[in-house]
Amino acid sequence: MLPDKEVKKKFKAVASKEPDKYYATRVLKSKGFERKKCTCNTYFWTAQPSRKVCGDPACSGGFTFLKEKPAKNKMDYVQAWKAFSKMFKEKGYTPIPRYSVVARWRDDTDFVQASIYDFQPYVVNGEIDPPANPLVVPQFCLRFNDVDNVGVTMAHNTGFVMIGQHAFNTKDEWDQDKYFTDLLEWFTDGMGISKEDLVLHEDAWAGGGNFGPCMEFFSHGVELANQVYMLYEQTEEVDKELKLKVLDMGMGHERIAWFTQGKGTMYDAAFPSVVKKLIERTKVDYDEGFIEKFIPFASYLNLDESEDIDASWKRVASELGLSAGELKEKLLPVSAMYSVAEHSRSLLVALSDGALPSNVKGGYNLRVILRRALQFIDKYSWDIDLADVCEWHAEYLKPVFPELSENLGHVRKILGVEKKKYEESRERSRKLVDKLVGKGSVGTDKLVELYDSHGVSPEFVKKIGESKGVKISVPDNFYALVSERHEAKDTDTKTGKQEKVDMGDLPGTKALYFDHYDLVLFKANVLKIKKKDKEHSYVVLDQTAFYPTSGGQVHDKGKIGGCEVVDVFKQGNLVIHEVRNVSFKETDKVECRIDFDRRMQLAQHHTATHILTGSSKRVLGNHVWQAGAAKTMEKSRLDITHYDQLSDEEVKKIEDLANRVVMDNIPVYKSFMKRNVAEAKYGVRIYQGGAVPGRNLRIVNIEGFDVEACGGTHLDITGDVGSIKIIKTSKIQDGVVRLEFVAGPAAEKFFEEERKIIREARDLLECKDKQIPGRAAELFEKWKKARKGKLESFSFESEEEYEGDIVKRTSELLRTQPSYIISTIKRFKDDIKKKLG
Repeated sequence: MLPDKEVKKKFKAVASKEPDKYYATRVLKSKGFERKKCTCNTYFWTAQPSRKVCGDPACSGGFTFLKEKPAKNKMDYVQAWKAFSKMFKEKGYTPIPRYSVVARWRDDTDFVQASIYDFQPYVVNGEIDPPANPLVVPQFCLRFNDVDNVGVTMAHNTGFVMIGQHAFNTKDEWDQDKYFTDLLEWFTDGMGISKEDLVLHEDAWAGGGNFGPCMEFFSHGVELANQVYMLYEQTEEVDKELKLKVLDMGMGHERIAWFTQGKGTMYDAAFPSVVKKLIERTKVDYDEGFIEKFIPFASYLNLDESEDIDASWKRVASELGLSAGELKEKLLPVSAMYSVAEHSRSLLVALSDGALPSNVKGGYNLRVILRRALQFIDKYSWDIDLADVCEWHAEYLKPVFPELSENLGHVRKILGVEKKKYEESRERSRKLVDKLVGKGSVGTDKLVELYDSHGVSPEFVKKIGESKGVKISVPDNFYALVSERHEAKDTDTKTGKQEKVDMGDLPGTKALYFDHYDLVLFKANVLKIKKKDKEHSYVVLDQTAFYPTSGGQVHDKGKIGGCEVVDVFKQGNLVIHEVRNVSFKETDKVECRIDFDRRMQLAQHHTATHILTGSSKRVLGNHVWQAGAAKTMEKSRLDITHYDQLSDEEVKKIEDLANRVVMDNIPVYKSFMKRNVAEAKYGVRIYQGGAVPGRNLRIVNIEGFDVEACGGTHLDITGDVGSIKIIKTSKIQDGVVRLEFVAGPAAEKFFEEERKIIREARDLLECKDKQIPGRAAELFEKWKKARKGKLESFSFESEEEYEGDIVKRTSELLRTQPSYIISTIKRFKDDIKKKLG
């Protein structure tokens, strides 16, 4: 298939030849618009008979709206959404709340980048119904490709709201003229722009295998909106008309507020109260007249479009009667202030929605903008706390996004931890930078490597260089270079079989394991037997209660027709059993029996995983999400997103709350729900551990405590889980903490082993074991030193304490931290016995 760029080019040529077929030309003509062709070859529609060029700023003379002020209806940021949603509600659209900016329902992206992301893939491909139809939504989006432009061009953002106008209809229901008219009337009646001040471009769109025409709305050099009509599907043979046609209009919320006000920068229009407070707090030299003169030329400093950025700085400076150096001196502090404001808003929304800064995947981009903001604060010695700026944003946005005010405490905690990491990284890296600078100039590649690998900002390197008389040049597109170099590592916990077995054309296996965890005896018909090796065969039944390895849970074991089942895995819609020494044949009806003790233990561990996810969230905060999990007979593990290592107190609180939930004997409800119904009822919280495919989702609901989409075997009441014991926690990667735990019989076994080891260890250390001489404490000291660095559990406050009473201190640690040092004591005991014979 052709790449999207080629599809777009090809279809645009087709649509241009038949505009009446693909665009709302009937509406345009009735409104007094006529079709023309620009010198750039773009076909456009205008109500000005004398107009000869399209609305693109390169053809129309840049942003002129600040001077001409074409919008009669002035609106601030909050008023813009209220006015738009009110008008469209009257036109039959349903305004819906924004989706989480963290795209939990998708496995192909970390963050929402456009309003249509809310409905991909399941609504767009027709698997589920939309939450409303038609609808409008104020969707917060994150894009990190323009970080270097933020604060400089006065119009770029990392975080922005795309106001979406969407409809999902069949061919008979599709009404392109109405969708177009509704949007056109928003500009003319809602914003008060005369039709003579509007220019509409014919264009095409392609993406994700789909394509169609689109109409771009321009006024005085500004693209206000792009209305896409997703009508066709690209296939290998021939392009097909989509059964479900999709309206995808995106309009920049910030841009609308800026355009109607016709003054200042986009940042002043989007978060005016925050900018005002920052100007007061930073004491930055904010010259409103200078900014007004600069804005018409700001776009020339766009790093993505400028071929020679130094020449562009000189050009803009010349237009303002300044040298490039004078322009930077006047502009860059203001640019830094705007960047702090913009980055803080993006961080507020992302952290409120459960994202965490880290060194992998989308979290890396969050850390980039967080540290960029901190670097500006350091550079200009401003007395600013990013958490305070986030609070200012939340207060201003409360009429549109009230939920942002609910998580400010956790946002402040996360930003505090990140600031500490930033400061520690800077101090830790000082010697490294001193050494590099001492060797001479540090090039761009090394600057990027220092940032990506050590978190060292280029400004920090430049400052040290200046102190040593070494000139270090930092490229204007530094953060774009960092993004190119950084490769996100996929660290998701993988569970499931990769085995592929050709079983021919068989009907799907009916799964019985969803209904009752205690269904361990059933009958089934044998559909297929395929030899694997001399001893083992693959068996497919018409129905099965054997759980296949998936979702972090290992498979059931048992017997089919008296033959041992050693493995079970899912392949497409088939459940395949690996059976030893098969004695039955195809078409036989067989009796199947599952090992109940194994099933029960796995169900206890799986339900305990959900309980611990819920208790971790309540103890640590809403940023906690499941990052992975594994459930075996011996123990289980739960990986959660968290910004720091867990303290003993936090572990105890999580464990205590989990066991209270067990004691409360709460019902565990399991049911299948349509995806859109489940999302509407429970939100995207159901997607723990990653996106879940399918039109229908199995929802496991520990009533009032935890709700997740999950296909595993679960108990009916929490009381059947038995005791839950967290035996170990560790930080497995930046932003992810692992809890290892046991439940039910596995927990009882652990407790008994723990008690036995503690008794033996105390006897040993107190020299009660007559086989061990009284040199136990001395040997322990030597043993500990020989294994330096491997005894994190033993952390004394000073070196002198090492010479104290080892036996007494070890006994004290055994009482207070037994779970953390049991293995250490056991190794010590074994080593002493070997040494003393």
